[in-house]
Amino acid sequence: MASAQAYAYTGRDAKGKAVKGRVDASSEGAVASRLQTMGISPISITEAAEGTGLNKEINIPGFTKGVGLKDLAIMSRQMATMIGSGLSLLRTLNILAGQTESKPLAKILAKVRDDVETGTSISDAFGKHSEEFPPIMINMVRAGETGGFLDGALESIAANFEKEVKLRNTIKSALTYPVLVLIMSLCAVLVMLIFIVPIFKDMFEGLGSKLPAPTQFLVVLSESMIWVVPILLVVGISFAVWWSKNKHTLAVRKVKDPIMLKLPVFGPLLQKVAVARFARNFSNMIGAGVPILQALKIVGETSGNWVIENALNEVAESVRQGQSISGPLLAQPVFPPMVTQMIAVGEDAGSLEIMLNKIADFYDDEVQASTEQLTAAIEPLMIAFLGVIIGGMVIALYMPIFSIASAVK
Repeated sequence: MASAQAYAYTGRDAKGKAVKGRVDASSEGAVASRLQTMGISPISITEAAEGTGLNKEINIPGFTKGVGLKDLAIMSRQMATMIGSGLSLLRTLNILAGQTESKPLAKILAKVRDDVETGTSISDAFGKHSEEFPPIMINMVRAGETGGFLDGALESIAANFEKEVKLRNTIKSALTYPVLVLIMSLCAVLVMLIFIVPIFKDMFEGLGSKLPAPTQFLVVLSESMIWVVPILLVVGISFAVWWSKNKHTLAVRKVKDPIMLKLPVFGPLLQKVAVARFARNFSNMIGAGVPILQALKIVGETSGNWVIENALNEVAESVRQGQSISGPLLAQPVFPPMVTQMIAVGEDAGSLEIMLNKIADFYDDEVQASTEQLTAAIEPLMIAFLGVIIGGMVIALYMPIFSIASAVK
């Protein structure tokens, strides 16, 4: 297949209105064919030069927004609706590529449309962009495509991603307040050390008395800011760059993920999030007709936690040897007993998909309740923390004055 080239076109739609735009295709004939499927009568088709000046798209590394889970949810919902309404797959992709608000997703959908136009299946076309389309989406689309229920599979994907977005927003809302308070307290401490403490230091030197230990500590800390702040900036930026490149590597995840689950306050919350994600994804995969072993592997990869992924790999190995799912799952401490018991009941009753949905809904509610409790508990604690830090520094600065006042009396 020839490489895609950008073409500018002008034409008229079904109502006779003049329209113009750009499409990517392998030839002018392919453009004309595509425009006809879109209900547009072409007037002129010319090769489009790459944008220049103000029309040139600028991509800054690290700041270019990628394809988000919310974008995929909206796309899946729209795609399911159009296919369910009887539109052809090619026309559906044409419409989505032209109407989606996410520019990165629009470019990918245009490439998917080109692949489908040349005879590639939609699942294989999605599979060429595995960094943007999660494995669960590709495999559910493949199952729906094979079984003849592509619109239903896309509806399940959309519902799954919508719940995942809601879950992530719940966690973000719980973490926003403590993070903001921590940043505010850090900024306040730095401002006091860099600007306020030196003023008091000059005043204390004029008094000629010996400084109390807390005040002396603040003075020494203030004087060291001239080299501590640059070092912290360099270390912080270096760590941020390293972390962005290595946070998804296996070596880092093996260390980070078990620690995250053992954190005193956030560990149980993260475990509930992981279990909810596991149950929901596993239910959707089974409902789409994906084989159990393949579903366990994909669910493990999309769990977001190495502990869950490793546990499900062991479960899959046991299932491959003829065991049930609930038996080996019970040996994995990361899964609560209630989860394994409900899965065992679902296996015995032949309603595993329903049970997994109930587990996901239960833990979604648990996460919501836990985050509300956590936010309510953290708020006074963070206020007290901020008061102790700032109040302690103020007291340390005024201690020499109190000492002098006592000596005068």
